[in-house]
Amino acid sequence: MRSAKAPLPVKIIVAGGFGVGKTTTVGSISEIVPLTTEAEMTSAAIGIDEPGQASTKSTTTVAMDFGCVTIDDSLKLYLFGTPGQDRFGFMWDDLVRGALGALVVVDSSRLDDCYPAVDYFEQAGLPFVVAVNTFNGQLAHSLDEVRWALAVNDQVPVVAFDARVRTSVRDAMLVVLERALQRAMVTGAH
Repeated sequence: MRSAKAPLPVKIIVAGGFGVGKTTTVGSISEIVPLTTEAEMTSAAIGIDEPGQASTKSTTTVAMDFGCVTIDDSLKLYLFGTPGQDRFGFMWDDLVRGALGALVVVDSSRLDDCYPAVDYFEQAGLPFVVAVNTFNGQLAHSLDEVRWALAVNDQVPVVAFDARVRTSVRDAMLVVLERALQRAMVTGAH
């Protein structure tokens, strides 16, 4: 009888501004029912939590989202979605500890909302990918314009994806893994 080796667990962070599709991203690909910490938005959030004009968002993540997906026999991703509001930023250091990489989800019509996540991962030195969510199949700005606006260097991949589509999320996650592997090979060579 052959003993099966458990897949390598890899922690990936799904981050970004409020209402950009982080919970949807985790839920679209997770092979388990994702753990979410969604709470109803209240009138106290008016003027503070703005999900965008076209949004029908009525809940918000108040701690984290968690899901997992097996990539193959050797690799299993554990996905941790961060809350998007600044007031929950104190949790990020704990959520990010031990992560191999991050997917920064962006709404191209609200680029200002993703600067804190981009800055955080640049300062932390954690490999990340900018994933522009194609709300209604459209981008408000081209990927080159998003790269320029965010001032991310050429080594940071900027991709378009649809947070609602499992295969699209998978492809974005594979770019995160590729980026993390490239970074590990470069730092391991020194």
